[in-house]
Amino acid sequence: MARKKEKREIMPDLVYGNVLVSRFINQVMKKGKKTIASKIVYGAFNIIKEKEKKEPLEVFEEAIKNVKPLVEVRPKRVGGATYQVPRPVPPERSIALAIRWVLGAVRSKKGKPTKEKLAEEIILASKNEGSAIKKKENTHRMAEANRAFAHFAW
Repeated sequence: MARKKEKREIMPDLVYGNVLVSRFINQVMKKGKKTIASKIVYGAFNIIKEKEKKEPLEVFEEAIKNVKPLVEVRPKRVGGATYQVPRPVPPERSIALAIRWVLGAVRSKKGKPTKEKLAEEIILASKNEGSAIKKKENTHRMAEANRAFAHFAW
């Protein structure tokens, strides 16, 4: 009998005491360089504080909430044909996707320091704009277009 995968406990970050920020830092991190990732994230939060005159944690949480997808399409093979079947996204996965999409949008931009690009993308996402929001809308649009195959959901 297969054992259930044990979920890793992620410690809250040191500045805000927030698990979501900690997960975000872990995703920003490359090659195990966590101090550099922390500097990028906290630097972006300082920029957000200056620009928005709001608590950066609130802006960040709003941004993640806005980017989280509700539905996604998963491929399902039925009798030789592969259908894109729309499925609801589990809460854990929706947060992971939101973080991934925000960072993907940041990494695709050129010409500025990463913390500035990150601050910009978080501010845009909190206002329901930007590349990460566009990605979410495309995902929802694909799910809507393939709604006819929803009966294949397993």
